[in-house]
Amino acid sequence: MSETSPKPRPGSRRIWSSALGLIAAAALAVGVNMLADRLAPRARVDLTQQHLYTLSDGTVQTLRNLHDPITLRLFYSRRLGAAVPSYGSYAERVRAMLDEYVALSGGKIRLEVLDPEPFSETEDRALAYGLQGVPVDQSGEQIYFGLAGTNLLDDERSIPFFQPDRERFLEFDLTRLVYELSSPRRPVVGVMSTLPVNGDPRMMMMMRGGPAPQPFAVMQTLRQFFSVQDVPLDTQRIPDEVQVLMVVHPQNLSDATQYAIDQFVMRGGKLIAFVDPYSEGQASRPGPGGRPPANTASQLNRLLNAWGIDAPSEAVVLDLRGAWRVRANPNDRVQAVDYLAWFNMQGDSLNDAEVATAQLNQVTVAAAGYLRRRDGATIDFTPLLQSSERSMLANVERVRDNPDPARILAEFRPENLHRTIAARVRGEVPSAFPDGPPPPPEGTERPADFPAHLARSNGPANFVVIADADILEDRFWVRVQDFFGQQVATPFSDNGNLVANLVDMFAGGDALISLRSRGDSIRPFVVVDDIRRDADARFRQTERDLTERLQQTERRLRELRQGQGGQAGAVITPEQRTEIDAARAQILQTRQQLRAVQLDMRRDIEGVETWLRIINIAAVPVLLAAFAIGLGIMRARRRSAARS
Repeated sequence: MSETSPKPRPGSRRIWSSALGLIAAAALAVGVNMLADRLAPRARVDLTQQHLYTLSDGTVQTLRNLHDPITLRLFYSRRLGAAVPSYGSYAERVRAMLDEYVALSGGKIRLEVLDPEPFSETEDRALAYGLQGVPVDQSGEQIYFGLAGTNLLDDERSIPFFQPDRERFLEFDLTRLVYELSSPRRPVVGVMSTLPVNGDPRMMMMMRGGPAPQPFAVMQTLRQFFSVQDVPLDTQRIPDEVQVLMVVHPQNLSDATQYAIDQFVMRGGKLIAFVDPYSEGQASRPGPGGRPPANTASQLNRLLNAWGIDAPSEAVVLDLRGAWRVRANPNDRVQAVDYLAWFNMQGDSLNDAEVATAQLNQVTVAAAGYLRRRDGATIDFTPLLQSSERSMLANVERVRDNPDPARILAEFRPENLHRTIAARVRGEVPSAFPDGPPPPPEGTERPADFPAHLARSNGPANFVVIADADILEDRFWVRVQDFFGQQVATPFSDNGNLVANLVDMFAGGDALISLRSRGDSIRPFVVVDDIRRDADARFRQTERDLTERLQQTERRLRELRQGQGGQAGAVITPEQRTEIDAARAQILQTRQQLRAVQLDMRRDIEGVETWLRIINIAAVPVLLAAFAIGLGIMRARRRSAARS
């Protein structure tokens, strides 16, 4: 009788099959990852709404157009990542982005990663490049996290210290460094300004050896990419090398200077004009006599009107959406109130079809005017910045001399119209001086190289008009903080990027425009803000009505107490007593209405926030549960179909 080996049980076969299947799946996953790493090492999918982790077209263009080699040296102390994990994560992102730059440069960029240990030659090199050492603890040991770049001409550029607060501007900072090392010649930008955009020498003399007033941050941004040249306010001719002319807050310009600007545009020069019905910056600075000037308006009406543009100087734009919260009057019921003359423009207020504004997130203006195309003008008038529909015009006197934000808000009535605050203009335009050049100022002569008069533009003119000079003021777009003895500017609005983009566009190079402003991971709750602003506006209107009723009642009570003879202490009649009681009842009713408005405001906001929390917390589990249930139903149906 022969013996036979026992057959494996079905359950054992299934276990072995499952184990082999898992091993095969793991091997397949490893193989796919290795193949993908070899064939597509930089392939990835960016699912963020604003493509936060995708290099912009401007960066790609800059890297692919490199002609000479560039060496980048990343100095990163590993101890920093161990002591502060958030810096370690940020360092990984910086290193990953620099690897992307190396891969896209086609071998033109070489990257070195160095760990500057204390008292080492590497630390000496970091200090020689101007990088900043920061103490990580009380021992005094310095750590480093910066970047230095050099080119064949031994030009140097550096980022002294990478700060997580500027993570949103990481690509901008890196590409700016590469661009500066690769572009020896820069476009020339002329600046004609009545504001101290390059610092105020008069203030420096008054301070007697104190710290010199710093130039506007926007000027420092422009100097990183362009050659900036001052143009005198009394010039009779714009220099030929100037490609883009910025005229900032023009006040009392002579006819000869306005003619120089006119002919610059007629010859094909690019103009960016900043006019303002009320300059908050000029109103906050002392004038020659020690006090701010009485009139802080500026205009170029002779030129703009001839070119088909109206820029009224008697009105400012108020906008409820994006209004700044400012400190309220000490006698007010609330601590802060929306000041409608200072507001941020976002969303549809920024023209996403224009290259200069397409990728901006927010622009801030203060007491801005508005622009419009004149009737019959044949120019192309393209708005760049507009107020929201929840805006209105107000007389400029409302924002002068200690304006009352609460009163402005209480009297606000939206006009449901978009007001253009900045516009790009293109088209053939006539000269504002049809009879030729005006005579030179008394005591001066015309320059020897004075050009021939042009009655019309030489081809389509291109210029931008912005009805707000405060868009350049630091306090409305940048926050300056002290970082271990160095002043670090962190933008919270894209005002500087807007100006740089406009200059880039007019200078002929748009490689850097797409990267200046990346998406912000912090997104505001627009619906909640709108509810709060609407309720706050209603509250202010009710509060103003209450105040007026109180004042009227107090006057009437004084009259009633004086009696018919007008003397204090007179006897109050029953009719007067009834009237006093009615007034008090009216005051009580109004105060109840005021409390009801406040309660409704809190209910609206809390209700929306509650639903947002529910959606954020429950949405993903609900979707996963629905997917699992649907998958289970499908499997059950397949099994039923297989059995039948």
